[in-house]
Amino acid sequence: MRWREWMGRIEAVLFASASPVPREDLAQVVRQGASVEMLIEDVQAELTGRPYELAQVAGGWMFRTRTQFADAIKAASDLGDQPLAFAGMEMGVLCAIAYYQPIDRAGLADIFGKEVSRDLLARLRYKDLIASGPRSPRPGAPHTFVTTETFLVTFDLQSLRDLPELELSKQ
Repeated sequence: MRWREWMGRIEAVLFASASPVPREDLAQVVRQGASVEMLIEDVQAELTGRPYELAQVAGGWMFRTRTQFADAIKAASDLGDQPLAFAGMEMGVLCAIAYYQPIDRAGLADIFGKEVSRDLLARLRYKDLIASGPRSPRPGAPHTFVTTETFLVTFDLQSLRDLPELELSKQ
């Protein structure tokens, strides 16, 4: 009976959170020594066949709708493609930041062969996909950019190590 209560506590915490909940936070809602991993496995087993799942993303756990229901959710909520609509250059810059972070505007200009606008970077910041990183060692110590936890959640990544292998063409 105690096990079921702990599963309920974990499920309640995850349900109430809009962002991934780290293992350490989940451990605080159950008895000392209880296996959070086993509790999560049991919650996941109970969700088999449900339209949502418990997924490990960005260093924590969260409920996610299963991908096969994405069209139904878009139709019902009239979300369209707005939240994740990217212009080609935005996606390119976001990828460059993800792979080469921390990177400053000069580093981005080296990659793209032209200046990257402050407006484009502001749009990515507004979507909470990038943030300021450490100062660059370049003269003037310009700001650098790094990806955020929202970036990891949006692209369903546990960490940056889950990014696809970068293939550089030799020219």
